[in-house]
Amino acid sequence: MPRLLFEKKGNAVWISHLDLMRLFQRAFKRAGLPLTHTQGFNPRPSVSIALPLSVGIESSCELLDFDLTSQDFELDSIADRLNGALTEGIRVLKVYDNGRKIRDLSLLASVITLEYDNGVPEGAMEQIQALFARDSLLVEKKTKSGIQDLDIIPMIRKLTMEQINSQEMKIHLLACCQNPTLNPMQIEGAIRRYLPQLQADFVKCERLEIYDSGEKVFR
Repeated sequence: MPRLLFEKKGNAVWISHLDLMRLFQRAFKRAGLPLTHTQGFNPRPSVSIALPLSVGIESSCELLDFDLTSQDFELDSIADRLNGALTEGIRVLKVYDNGRKIRDLSLLASVITLEYDNGVPEGAMEQIQALFARDSLLVEKKTKSGIQDLDIIPMIRKLTMEQINSQEMKIHLLACCQNPTLNPMQIEGAIRRYLPQLQADFVKCERLEIYDSGEKVFR
């Protein structure tokens, strides 16, 4: 099954996962790329996104698998056709065959930007680094059965920080993205819970790259 790598940026970050799926389905149709459909009582176009992206988060490393009814289309032409049919902020970067099995996808690199209107509080970086150096750190996670406490420390592979200017800090995170899964925004949630005095006025998150368990780029 062919796979495409795409980015989601700008105002497109406010498109929900379900709307993004519908957007791609319509884009394939407008681009003259006929999708196959699933079997069963309610057939659906054969498109699937590997890691659903939360609303408001940018990404440069989204994967979408698809299946066409015809093999007559050159892979190089599919990206151009789709980019001509997609909305601003959604852009196909690459289309290829023989992608790795999604179960081998293990790690996600992301960056979380913390912005403070009145300037970064004194000692903020040291306090946040100490927080994530703990042996255990519980955050709230919504599940189908309700809100549960989740220990996020075992899911963090690497976490570093830098101060960009007087009002911004960045947290660079490499964390598990499957079995178990750590949403990068849970990092901000931990700061809000345990260091409320350091809660940022604005938080931005961006996915940068995905890897297998050996930290090799996943495609």
